[in-house]
Amino acid sequence: MAKMQANQMRAGMVIEFEGQRYTILKQNIMIPGKGAAVIQVDMRNIKTGAKKDQRWRTADTVERLTTEDKEFTYSYAEGENLVLMDPETFEQVQVPNTILGERLPFLVENMTVNVRLIEGEPVSMDLPETTVLEVTEADPVVKGQTAASSYKPAMLSNGVKTMVPPFVTAGEKIVVKIEDASYVERFKG
Repeated sequence: MAKMQANQMRAGMVIEFEGQRYTILKQNIMIPGKGAAVIQVDMRNIKTGAKKDQRWRTADTVERLTTEDKEFTYSYAEGENLVLMDPETFEQVQVPNTILGERLPFLVENMTVNVRLIEGEPVSMDLPETTVLEVTEADPVVKGQTAASSYKPAMLSNGVKTMVPPFVTAGEKIVVKIEDASYVERFKG
């Protein structure tokens, strides 16, 4: 742990505040008409996932936690936990599946994931930018629709709904952006 001035906080940093750990989502420096500047910080509680807004004076100090990023390979789900394997030592680590939130359906076996650790404890997990999924259902194209503008609803093999171009049919594999489940391109593989 290291102390730093509140105005040094940046998105992605992890701090300890009132005995809880928070990830900084964003910070703005606000300069009121009178008095000292204030730092408005949006942060998320690592354990509960709850968001919190907090203000500090620029001179205030906060406890910054040292984070370490490490790559793991996802093995399988066990109850409410995800079992990850360290590709170097082959040791297994368990993390709660809530660490991924809405991105959980995109996690597939043997996927390389990036885990952010604080003092050895996993606090967040990043998936690759894209993944390949099969389209299990796709609405038929309505005749007379202009192909350029109209994406149609489709269901992916992981149970997530997305929008795909008219030429994509059920059974095809497509590349999907994990962040928002959006269509990137047909899978060429």
